[in-house]
Amino acid sequence: MSSAANNRSSSSPPSDVPAGHVAVCVGINCTRFVVRATHLNHPVFQKLLVQAEEEYGFANHGPLAIPCDEALFEDVIRFISRSESGSERHCHVGIRNNLDFWKQESRPLLHGFTDKTIW
Repeated sequence: MSSAANNRSSSSPPSDVPAGHVAVCVGINCTRFVVRATHLNHPVFQKLLVQAEEEYGFANHGPLAIPCDEALFEDVIRFISRSESGSERHCHVGIRNNLDFWKQESRPLLHGFTDKTIW
């Protein structure tokens, strides 16, 4: 097979990822989720992408990896799915508290350093 064909096949999405969706690996177990590509533009998902950049950098090869608890990620996706049907574009208190908790757990050196919310 030619190298051009190899490059095309290695950059194409897996066959189980529908058009308009992207596969992401979440958490320590790298649980695979297939989410709508439009979710990546939501402000809450953007915060997860910033966390991924801080954790892994831009040079990470392979699937998009999100350093987040799987249950929290499911809550975030549910929230984003609901908010797409309405005008809600920001995180409600329940998810916000979980995100703050996750941020403290994943960044113990910052815990107690400031009273300001980093998010």
